[in-house]
Amino acid sequence: MEGFLGFIILGVIIFLIIVFIRCFRIVPQAHVYVIERLGSFKCEWQTGLHILIPFFERIAGKVSLKEKVVDFKPQPVITKDNVTMQIDTVVFYQVTNAKQYIYGVERPLAAIENLSATTLRNIIGEMELDSTLTSRDIINTKITSILDQATDRWGIKVNRVELKNILPPREIQDAMEKQMKAERERREKILQAEGDKKSQILVAEGEKESQILRAQAKKESQILEAEAEKQAMILRADAVKEQKILEATGEAQAIELVQQALAESLVKLSDANPSDKVIQLKSLEAFAKAADGKATKIIIPSEIQGMAGLAAGLKGIIENDSLKS
Repeated sequence: MEGFLGFIILGVIIFLIIVFIRCFRIVPQAHVYVIERLGSFKCEWQTGLHILIPFFERIAGKVSLKEKVVDFKPQPVITKDNVTMQIDTVVFYQVTNAKQYIYGVERPLAAIENLSATTLRNIIGEMELDSTLTSRDIINTKITSILDQATDRWGIKVNRVELKNILPPREIQDAMEKQMKAERERREKILQAEGDKKSQILVAEGEKESQILRAQAKKESQILEAEAEKQAMILRADAVKEQKILEATGEAQAIELVQQALAESLVKLSDANPSDKVIQLKSLEAFAKAADGKATKIIIPSEIQGMAGLAAGLKGIIENDSLKS
């Protein structure tokens, strides 16, 4: 009996020790504990060491203040032009009020998922397929704003909502692929046509510049030839001029020498005091030289006529003597 009583006392002591140890609780970083006393909210424990009164207080919830990421499954939505597509979303949220998070909503994640699905259907229902595929940023902004306002009373802050995938029906995807292929082929043809156009323009500009350069070269060549011909003509003219000057100078010098010699001969003749017969003989020689010229008319002085008659008589006598002999 005493042994059984001792065993009970030992068990009670161990139980009290365990209860005493469990009265000390440590709240880790970025966490908040919601404490209830006798079933009603008492306080929020922040990071640190706290003492819990056994049997009267309990931890109603442990809330993490870290930002969480939830990837919801694809939701069927219908666009304004009656195209059904599947869209899955990714929600980034953070708990800002632990009390509201514990007591505000029964299942916070399910509430956020259903709210994001209905909000997404409302937004996509006002848009057509093309604008839906090209307006992800607009859709993300709208759904983030709506969810943030709706979850504020639950102590939740929705930081960001992203559309992870937008999956239109298969026939729409095939049509989009064909359209994309046609658009790429059109752009390729446009680029090829622009390339051909630029190539032809460059070839034409090159030919134009080549013709201009050839014309300029031909012009410069003609100018150089004309300059060379001009210089040659000037040199020839200068040579002819110098030649004529030299010839004229030579003739002038020759005439001067002839006149000088004639004057000297007259001086010598005057100094020699020739007789009339000598003078007449010189006149006859001068007349003979004049007759050898190209003049068609010759005026013969009377003195020379007498001398000519004498010369004719002498010629007749000489010819008679030669006959006789």
